[in-house]
Amino acid sequence: MRTDEATQIQLVQDNLISHHPEVPASVIAEMVAHAREALTDARIRHFVPLLIERRARIELSMYRTAAAH
Repeated sequence: MRTDEATQIQLVQDNLISHHPEVPASVIAEMVAHAREALTDARIRHFVPLLIERRARIELSMYRTAAAH
């Protein structure tokens, strides 16, 4: 993975953590890692951070819904 991609992914994670203080940072980090792992073999890397953010937001939504019930 390129350094700039790793930096962008870290920024995505930090942004999600700051925007969702009700969710433990470790849970968000796990969601980002899970999304990152799913995109390991992506051939076009340019959009990987955006795709990771989208996937993590979906998982966050499911997490928050489950936590509310």
